[in-house]
Amino acid sequence: MAMAPRQLVVLGDSGVHGWGDRLGGGWCERLRLEWMGLPQAPVIYPLGVRGDGLEAVSARWRREWSCRGELRRQQPDGVLLSVGLNDTARIGRPNGRPQLSEEAYAFGMGQLLEAISGESSVLVIGMTPVDDHVMPFADCLWYANPVIEQYEAVLAETCREHDVPFLAMHRPVQAETDWLSWLEPDGLHLNADGHAWMHQRLRQWPALLAWAGLQPLKTLTPNTT
Repeated sequence: MAMAPRQLVVLGDSGVHGWGDRLGGGWCERLRLEWMGLPQAPVIYPLGVRGDGLEAVSARWRREWSCRGELRRQQPDGVLLSVGLNDTARIGRPNGRPQLSEEAYAFGMGQLLEAISGESSVLVIGMTPVDDHVMPFADCLWYANPVIEQYEAVLAETCREHDVPFLAMHRPVQAETDWLSWLEPDGLHLNADGHAWMHQRLRQWPALLAWAGLQPLKTLTPNTT
C-alpha cells in the first residue's frame, strides 16, 4: 500500500498568497506546482492571508490544518513560515508606532516557533525589501528597509536560538542589480519577476530540500528558441 505524501503547510501574508504575480501565482504556488511533478515530493498547502502579521498567524496556525482533509487526523510533517514584513510598518508617519515592536516580535516569534516545533518540523524565511520612496502604503503605513533589516535580524537570531533553519531574503534581494524592478508600483509587493527569484532561491535551499527528501533542483533557464 502506497504511503501518503508528506505535507508542507506554508503560513504567512500576501507574499505566500502570491499577490502581485499574475503569471505564476506567487513563489509558493510556483513551488507547489513544481513539486507536484516530482515523484515522492511533499504536498504543499499555501495558506497566506493578505495583511497578516505575527499575531494573526499565531492565532490561526493550529486550526488551519486541523480542518483540512488529510490533515484532520494528523499533524503536517513540516511548516514553512514567512511572516513579519507587515509587523515592521509604522502607522501614520515614518516614525509612528510600529504595528508590532521588535521586542514583541522577538517574544511572539519565539513562542510560535516553540509551539509549532513541538508538533512539526519548522523552517523560516526572511522579509523582502521595499521601495522606500513610494511610501506610505495605503496612505497610512510606512515601510522602510532599515527597519525591515532590523526585524529580519531579530528573526534570524530567534531562529538560531530555537535551532530552526532560516533563509535570509532582505539583503540577498538587494544584492541583485535590478531588484527594484521586481516590485509592484505600491513599492511593497513583489511582481512576477520577484516571485520567480524567490522561487529559485527556495528551490535550491539545502534545508528545505533535505526536509523534503529531494535532490538539488536544476536552475531553469529561459527558453530562447
